[in-house]
Amino acid sequence: MIMSGRRGGAPLPQSAPRPGDEVLRIDGLEVEFGSGPARTTALRGIDLTLHAGRVLGVAGESGCGKTTSALAVMGLLPRGAAVRGSIRYRGTELLGLPEKELRRYRGRHLAMIFQETTTALNPVIRAGDQLMMAARAHVRGSRADARERVRAALTDVRLADADRVMASYPHELSGGMCQRVIIAMALSCGSAVLFADEPTTALDVSVQEEILGLIRGLVTRRRLAVMMISHDLAVLADVCDDIAVMYRGEIVESGPAPAVLGSPAHPYTRGLLDCLPTLQGRRDTLPELPSDPAGTPTVPGCRFRPRCGWAVDACREPPDLVPVLAGQPRTSRCWRSTAVLGHGAREAGRAPGIPAAADHEGRG
Repeated sequence: MIMSGRRGGAPLPQSAPRPGDEVLRIDGLEVEFGSGPARTTALRGIDLTLHAGRVLGVAGESGCGKTTSALAVMGLLPRGAAVRGSIRYRGTELLGLPEKELRRYRGRHLAMIFQETTTALNPVIRAGDQLMMAARAHVRGSRADARERVRAALTDVRLADADRVMASYPHELSGGMCQRVIIAMALSCGSAVLFADEPTTALDVSVQEEILGLIRGLVTRRRLAVMMISHDLAVLADVCDDIAVMYRGEIVESGPAPAVLGSPAHPYTRGLLDCLPTLQGRRDTLPELPSDPAGTPTVPGCRFRPRCGWAVDACREPPDLVPVLAGQPRTSRCWRSTAVLGHGAREAGRAPGIPAAADHEGRG
């Protein structure tokens, strides 16, 4: 992986962050794969900030760059990927660090849980042994100390019979239990930042709700800074404080979750909400584009213009991500944000499954 950024090297932060503290800051993150005519730009100047005790949701269709953003922070992109910009963990620049130094952060301070728990856990090693290996690899101490941390983490993710879980192989645990084991692995290492990549996709509805409640509780108790990656806006509405919507490698809208989901200011966000299924079927669909980004039509101006029903001549110029209304923490990459916002305010009702602003009060 080719990385360019300001070199770090500062000592690892030791004190626990306070609620609301900035823990991770991503500025101008760009990622490219391949070279020459086959080069693909996956991320185009992404800016994101994670705070202790808060959940940032990153939404968008498959291929928009959600997971790539998290993998870039973790240093897990494939060899040959070109990464530019800045990734600062509690003031220390991570982009450009040698792999040996980056390992001091990965696991111990930054952790990631993946979509498929069956592939994240080794099927021929007991769950407890995998947890112990991770705990001892990232935190110094005796085997007994590591076991206590693992047991405490399993209890914290509401797995009451910790000894039985530790003695089990992954195939002897349910999908929900495996997901809790993965979360416990991050907790046992003391990570302050957690990337959750579609953590409920393979789970049934009841278990999905339990996992979301678990993550929300851990954020409050442990002051975790979480990036929740999902294409499901209803899932993000259930757990997130803030939302960033991505489209073709760019952030097109961001802000507090109730505002973004309750009154979107970008046509793409509105389109995603209109695609949510109801008992009568989907209310609307977004026009399709070729699945291969290299085959997607290259048009001047706004990248969403080929699919946008709001497009006007001004959209032939690329819009910047700017505040929607003065004095409010809302941004949108659209020339017609005010019109889209006003249209939503005039509509009766709201998208099914999306909590009203009142449902989010008190989160922090």
